[in-house]
Amino acid sequence: MNIVSPSRAGLVLVVLFLGTFVLGTAELIVPGMLNLMAADLDVSIPAAGMLVTANALGLALGGPVLTALTIRLPKRTILTGALGLFVMANLVLVLTDDYSLFLVARVLAGAAQGLAIAAALEVGTSIVPPERMGRAIAVVISGFSVSAALGVPLGTLAGQALGWRGTFTAIVVLAALTLVAVIGVVPPVPASGGGIGSQAKYAFAPRVLAVLGFCFLMCAAEFAALTYIAPFLEQVTGISGTVISLFLLAYGAATAFGSFGGGRFADSNAPRALIIGSCGLAISLLVLYLAGAVAAVVALALLAMGIFSMGMVPVMQYRVVSLAGPGAQLAQSLPASFANLGVAFGSAAGGVAIAGFSAATTVLTAFAIACATTVVAWATSFLKPPTASGRPRTEQAPAAVQSR
Repeated sequence: MNIVSPSRAGLVLVVLFLGTFVLGTAELIVPGMLNLMAADLDVSIPAAGMLVTANALGLALGGPVLTALTIRLPKRTILTGALGLFVMANLVLVLTDDYSLFLVARVLAGAAQGLAIAAALEVGTSIVPPERMGRAIAVVISGFSVSAALGVPLGTLAGQALGWRGTFTAIVVLAALTLVAVIGVVPPVPASGGGIGSQAKYAFAPRVLAVLGFCFLMCAAEFAALTYIAPFLEQVTGISGTVISLFLLAYGAATAFGSFGGGRFADSNAPRALIIGSCGLAISLLVLYLAGAVAAVVALALLAMGIFSMGMVPVMQYRVVSLAGPGAQLAQSLPASFANLGVAFGSAAGGVAIAGFSAATTVLTAFAIACATTVVAWATSFLKPPTASGRPRTEQAPAAVQSR
């Protein structure tokens, strides 16, 4: 381990939180400025939408590949390199008008993001005692939920006022400042564990894949409904315009609250937390479907969705790292990949539902997936992390921490 003083650990976690905040803002900001970017690049709206897909594919596929290739490097070195690549990729977006180059840059930005997430989580969990690992994970991951609740709305407003390039210029500046802060604040964290072969043996073990499957289903359930929540609010709830924005802002605030709180549940009993969280998400979706015409109940259901869904994210990360044991370094990058695949699947499933039936059917589809998620949560609760010999043991702190 590389435990530092509580004050130093707090400062490092703040820097890592700021890093994921910037990464999350850059990933999620494009939909809010899609029309501006399409007009400026002289492409259609669907073509501009491919910039979102390119980033997601870069993160889902490139992140684990880069993590595997850099597995033996010190974690601060990986983190600074990933942030440097992220800065350069986003600088290309500011300086070029070529759509093809845009797509390549978004793929690289996504891959750099996936690598940075894994390195940041490794650093964050290595500087705190084992019993606080879940809370450290929650702080790092919370940067993404806060970016959705705060960074994206502010960035979208800036893009409307100053142009989308102004927003990405701000992202480049903030990422560069975060890079400087990482160099100045983050302590050296040496690589631990074996090479890619021995890491992959544990990182892709069936017990880990089972929890990654849960991650996929949970995100699919959430985004089958969330992707089309605006049409649902208009057609079923009967609200529109700025009121929809207020409902979504409340949802974003709830995700931030949930992500911070989820770390404590991970530290106490991660398997039980996933069961409770998945049940809470399913109930929230059912209430949303049954009482969709009542605005006050819809608002409460969205708040609950945000708390339960994002509260499970640090718990899932904790579970994956714990079950991976000696393969924890490689496993750090996998939940983000499976989450993005789940988002893509859920959005597609919701799209089929709304095209073939109605906006309300998207929520019913999400509820069905959430029910399957609950079953998987219960099934995975019996899985145990490995010992050094590969035999299951009682889960306490993740093996990646105990083996340091």
